[in-house]
Amino acid sequence: LALLRSGVGIVEAVETLVEKEARGGTREVLERVRTAMSEGQTFSAALLSQPQAFSPLYVASVRASERTSNLAEALERYVDYARRIDDVKGKLINAAIYPVLLIAVSSLVVLFLLAYVVPRFSHVYEDLGDHLPIASRWMLAWGQGIEQHGLLMLAGLGATIALALSAPGRRLGARAFQHLWSLPAVGERMRVFQLARLYRTLGMLLRGGIAVVQALDMVQGLLSPALRPGLIAATRGIRDGLPMSAAFAAQGLTTAVSMRMLSVGERTGNMGDMLERAAAFHDEELARWADRATRVVGPVLMLVMGVLIGAIVVLMYLPIFQLAESIQ
Repeated sequence: LALLRSGVGIVEAVETLVEKEARGGTREVLERVRTAMSEGQTFSAALLSQPQAFSPLYVASVRASERTSNLAEALERYVDYARRIDDVKGKLINAAIYPVLLIAVSSLVVLFLLAYVVPRFSHVYEDLGDHLPIASRWMLAWGQGIEQHGLLMLAGLGATIALALSAPGRRLGARAFQHLWSLPAVGERMRVFQLARLYRTLGMLLRGGIAVVQALDMVQGLLSPALRPGLIAATRGIRDGLPMSAAFAAQGLTTAVSMRMLSVGERTGNMGDMLERAAAFHDEELARWADRATRVVGPVLMLVMGVLIGAIVVLMYLPIFQLAESIQ
């Protein structure tokens, strides 16, 4: 984009990128694009021959710009689109980092206590037998079980991890992830996140000159299986002559805000901009929700993990306290 804005031609721009690129894999892709263009192919056709490197949305944007001879503007729209998508993902990932780290560290502490400390305490208390509190006896049994069957448990844990990483395990995880849609608060936020990405992608494609039905066909893969059938039905309705706002609303692909914006876009003939405005509104809404959720979930997780670790420690020392009271 910077080279095109400077007046460099597209062929010379690709050659410049090849010359400056130091990473072998990327350089090979660019060289293949340059070779295809030198053989007379268009820029979009050269990109299409490298599907592992260039997304269909990017190729479609370039192809549409070739009809209007405005490649730089199309690239600028795509760069802005990709940056905004990455910003939203980054905010959600940053919001999840602290809870995930808290769970991971606390789980390691609990695992250390149960797998190393508790078995050693079990030797101290094994002569007390039935004089131990029932909770301490459970912990004693756990410690003895770890010592006797530790390798078997470790093998079972490894098998569970291998199963989770296998293709059937990933499919099972994907089905379990879909159940989150049924949760009232989380499911609605997941739906809004999907819709915001749909609106932003559609807005970028429509502003690039791609027809509505063609753009809708291209973005179906972006939606989750829960929303994809609705988008397919909405596309069918739009192809039959329904307005986009009515077709989307009938399939649950709008919110109260986006419905109004789509209606305005239809009246003004500026649907691409309205879709991007709706996406920006919902992106900000999601960012605020993620920030509030992090502020609530973090302390709650800390409290739960603290209670769990504290309970294990108390159970380890409870028999000592009882012995001290009996001596007095």
